[in-house]
Amino acid sequence: MDARTTPAPMTSLSHKEARVIVIGMMFPVFMGSLDNTNLATALPTIGRDLGDPHLLPWLITAYLLAATAVVPLYGKIADIYGRQFTLRIALTIYILGSLLCALAPDMLTLILARGLHGLGGGGLSVLGAIVLGDVVAPKERGRYYAYFAVVYTTAGALGPALGGFFSDHLHWSAIFWFNILLGVTALAVTGVLLRRLPRHERSHKLDVIGAVLIVTASISFMLAVNLGGVRYPWTSPPVLALFVLAAAVGLLFVRRLLTAPEPLIPIAILKNRQVRFATGAHAFGWASIVALNIFMPQYLQNVVGLTPTAAGLTLVIFMIALNVSAGTSGYVLGRVVHYKLLPMAGLAVAICAILVLAWNVDRVSLFWFEVLLVVIGLGFGAMPGLSQVVVQNSVERHQLGISVGTMTFTRNLLATFMVAVFGAIVAGFAIRTGGTGELGGALAQDAALAAEAYRRVFFATAATMTVALISIVLIEEKPLQSGETK
Repeated sequence: MDARTTPAPMTSLSHKEARVIVIGMMFPVFMGSLDNTNLATALPTIGRDLGDPHLLPWLITAYLLAATAVVPLYGKIADIYGRQFTLRIALTIYILGSLLCALAPDMLTLILARGLHGLGGGGLSVLGAIVLGDVVAPKERGRYYAYFAVVYTTAGALGPALGGFFSDHLHWSAIFWFNILLGVTALAVTGVLLRRLPRHERSHKLDVIGAVLIVTASISFMLAVNLGGVRYPWTSPPVLALFVLAAAVGLLFVRRLLTAPEPLIPIAILKNRQVRFATGAHAFGWASIVALNIFMPQYLQNVVGLTPTAAGLTLVIFMIALNVSAGTSGYVLGRVVHYKLLPMAGLAVAICAILVLAWNVDRVSLFWFEVLLVVIGLGFGAMPGLSQVVVQNSVERHQLGISVGTMTFTRNLLATFMVAVFGAIVAGFAIRTGGTGELGGALAQDAALAAEAYRRVFFATAATMTVALISIVLIEEKPLQSGETK
């Protein structure tokens, strides 16, 4: 029997059955988020063991490049072959990549293995959101998505602590052996808990040409923004060549979308006003949070003068506030008519808190910094659930995978771009003090210039979060579906 042409009969799931499936998908989501951060604290140890410390940033970049570029493919494959089949592919590649990383004898091999690792990890979080859309009606997805948000942010916060523990007390390769254990466990758990997962796949053709074009354009663009201002000047031939290649291949991808019988991303999705604005809110909102997570620890060390450990512990309150907000707002979302009001009010408050931090960046006390973190986390928490629900409320069932994949891909790509641009701002001020341009660098020697650098980063972050707020305002507040209508 061909799963693409003869899907299993659709049966309604009880709340208990839906909850079991959602719990099963939390494992892959946890793993995908953990791998975004768990290697950061082990990098110095890896550099000492394998040498070539100047290549260490590529251990992070290779994973992010591969994980981001492959997201639309997972969405499309999930629509064609089914969610469980696609999840098995992602987990198998993830386990294989982890094994090669654990056994890597040198830095180059480890970088290549991290790329393979990313090809598997890129599918874990996006498939969680897709499965959620399969088993829960849009009216109820807000509170279930809150569970995913809590798992995602908690895993991201635990990653550095676990990575540091393994590298200090065992060996850095234990990080990847632990990943293998998680991957095998996830295969077993999801194989049991997802047996009742509804099937919505249809017979489609996978647009291989479109996939190659978008992956090539994405990798070229992200290589340019990761290399520009750090290893090469922004106007250097290598960086400019990568930008030109990304633009040229991107135009070819757009042409492919307009001419292919079944393009990788259906034009109807791109034309959908609700999907466009929800994707914009999701991308600009989450990219702002990612930027804060990366640059606030640097600010606390270079301006406030905290140690790395103290800076990390200071940000725990941010994670807690965001999780509390996401959890409580998820219950509210499906129970009110005007479901945009809470996320809009929350984002407006969060933007004001970021602006207050930017204005007072050189004189804010640690107590008031923590207060501002709580306000930002509480204000932002309601937005991710809204954007996910709006997209899943606006597309056909058989296009849910590629819709969520497109939204996740846009979020990751924008976050990578913002981090690169903000990093260039910080590096520019480091160079003015006689530093090398590396993040942190000489900024710690000049608190005034450091404060000015992070002031600009925080103002820019407030601006990007404002774009997310405007996108939510422009979303039409259509009633959320309460049953299987798509």
